[in-house]
Amino acid sequence: MTNQALIDALRGADAVQFGEFELSHGGTSEYYVDKYLFETDPGCLELIAEAFAERLADDDKLGGVALGGVPLAAATSVAADVPYVIARKQRKDYGTANLVEGRLEEGEEVVVLEDIVTTGTSLVDAIEALRDAGATVERALVVVDRQEGGRENVEDADVEMEALVTAEELLADRD
Repeated sequence: MTNQALIDALRGADAVQFGEFELSHGGTSEYYVDKYLFETDPGCLELIAEAFAERLADDDKLGGVALGGVPLAAATSVAADVPYVIARKQRKDYGTANLVEGRLEEGEEVVVLEDIVTTGTSLVDAIEALRDAGATVERALVVVDRQEGGRENVEDADVEMEALVTAEELLADRD
């Protein structure tokens, strides 16, 4: 898959919107990438899952960052025939009270999947939760890097981050 095919799919799903938007970290932006529009579009989700699957080794396990990384991990799990776990944002107060859901063995290599990275805070929190649960995390794959410091924050956590698309690529030649 080419970057342009994914960019076209994201735009075709109307996931790239322009205006004034408040972002989760409190800042504002002239554009917004709506993860719910691209993650609920079967064609777009399939392209993303295939692109992620191409970047995996046979023995990789996936980690999906709740909430947005979960459909990505599920679809990629099927495309690559590898298992996944879910890293919650906070421990639930009932049942098993796990922060990481699914089967995870001590020392297992986990590649973390995330939808959009702005500051990288959610991704770094998930990486820490996975490591605390016994995982070895050295790589993260993301759909969109907004290029607003997230990559640097993830790399400060000793994790290599690879984005399928950057904001610069996504916004190039916009109408």
